[in-house]
Amino acid sequence: MTFRRWAHPRVTAGSRAFCPGLGYLNIESVEPVTLSELNEDDAKTDGFDSLTEMKKTLLSIYPDPTDGKSWWRVRFNWETQKVENGETLFPDG
Repeated sequence: MTFRRWAHPRVTAGSRAFCPGLGYLNIESVEPVTLSELNEDDAKTDGFDSLTEMKKTLLSIYPDPTDGKSWWRVRFNWETQKVENGETLFPDG
């Protein structure tokens, strides 16, 4: 899961998106949220140690609250990628 600030969703549930360095992501859901709705579980799922750390990072990436954009929660899973020797590069999960 991740959070983005967009004028409109750039991905849709059921689609695939390529992420450099990660591979293909299967988009499970895209839903509008507000920063005040986010909680510690959201932060941990997005890879942060705390909600405070996540909000600080999001606000440094998207510093203009008057930009007319909305916050979006994007849930996804990675497709398993195989390298030449057959090992899994990114496990499902």
